[in-house]
Amino acid sequence: MEIYKKLLKIQQEVKGLSKDKKGNNYTYVTGNKILGFIKPLMDENSLILKQEILSIDNERQDYKTGIGTQYEKEKSEILTKVMMRFTWVDCETGETDVNLFGANGQNEWEKGLGSALTYAERYFLLKYFHIATDEDDIDNPDRKPEEKTPVKSPSPAPAKKQGELIEYGPDGNYTIPFFNVKTAIEEGRVTNISQVTAVYTFSKDVELSLTKLLTK
Repeated sequence: MEIYKKLLKIQQEVKGLSKDKKGNNYTYVTGNKILGFIKPLMDENSLILKQEILSIDNERQDYKTGIGTQYEKEKSEILTKVMMRFTWVDCETGETDVNLFGANGQNEWEKGLGSALTYAERYFLLKYFHIATDEDDIDNPDRKPEEKTPVKSPSPAPAKKQGELIEYGPDGNYTIPFFNVKTAIEEGRVTNISQVTAVYTFSKDVELSLTKLLTK
């Protein structure tokens, strides 16, 4: 079949691609770079690549960042799983070569699908033509982050004091600040009294109450 001869020509031309972008401490080949090499060869051989989405599955991912710090916050993203059909079409003979390919992508709400589609196209082309890259693939579970000289992070600015921490209000109940601190201790977000002294001043009686909570 002529279509496979043409695809072989492309494979023979593309020997390897160096990775040109970094993300999450890993380097990878961008879709633009892959297409920049392959598309002129596709045009030269009268080939097109038709892409069809067969199924989409979206799953919400909830997690926390900065756990145990003053920057702790909840975050939600969308994990999108797509199954696609990539079809090579020889525009001169009408011959086709059909391939199924699945991919995942996780990103902010409106970007999950786009991430999955971009990932699918990039890695379909890399795997179909056996294109070697100069480092481990980003989706290889045994990949290693690139080694780099550790950079000492600047010390965070000291937290601003929020005033005196009072245990009980006039009504005999816990004050809101003390209740919040008590909850943080019970949830394990505050484990040392120095974390409280960094934010509040308090009396010996309050210090004793905090110590009891921390040593339960």
